[in-house]
Amino acid sequence: MSHLLEVDNIVLRFGGVTAIDGVSFHVDEGELFAVIGPNGAGKTSVFNSLSQVYRPQEGDIKWKGSSIMGLRPDAVAELGIARTFQNIALFGQMTVIDNLLMGRHIRMKGNWWQNMLWKASKAEEMANREKVEDIIDFLEISPYRKMPVALLPYGIQKRVELGRALAMDPELLLLDEPAAGMNLEETEDMARFILDIREELGIAMILVEHDMGLVMDIADRILVVDFGKPIGTGLPEEVQQNPDVIAAYLGGDFVDL
Repeated sequence: MSHLLEVDNIVLRFGGVTAIDGVSFHVDEGELFAVIGPNGAGKTSVFNSLSQVYRPQEGDIKWKGSSIMGLRPDAVAELGIARTFQNIALFGQMTVIDNLLMGRHIRMKGNWWQNMLWKASKAEEMANREKVEDIIDFLEISPYRKMPVALLPYGIQKRVELGRALAMDPELLLLDEPAAGMNLEETEDMARFILDIREELGIAMILVEHDMGLVMDIADRILVVDFGKPIGTGLPEEVQQNPDVIAAYLGGDFVDL
């Protein structure tokens, strides 16, 4: 069976430190896959390897059956892999609309600087703006569309960053701590939007998140890593009962989530 994404026994070293040690998993179309583990477990290193910011020394990463090892990060994005970041990486002085339009740059036919100056064709400009407006409606951020991002509440900024990733027309979204720093209401909203992305847009996702309640509620399958090594993979209920996961990660309370 061919998977959308296949990660085969990757190893990533920094000098004498092994950040990822033999991690393997796959993600299928429309699947919501989660990667969890303690701080320093290697979760972000996995994301950086998928986007080829880091280059694993061993193993392989395949997208639709073809290796992406050695590609530039922008080439990986063009293939259909988009990413959000734990720390918001938006342009604070730009409006919501303009931030989302920045996400469209890899789908624009002209040079990015020409498109930023609106020298692209009128038809392309209108198509990009229509796409952005659809995302604004989908994420329910229409009241903020012309506001500078820096003036928005934190939870809305996180939604805008999600929108910018969606503007790239991805087939796979890498969500790095999408609910980090949010209150309960904001977390519930984010969970709802993540589920809507899977169910209404059919986009596969890999989720890194510390909120175990959120992960257990929405993930289809979960990979647990500790010190860069995989210690368990399976359905949420399987992971909750895995003694290696319980011992290495969250302790006995994990079973009750």
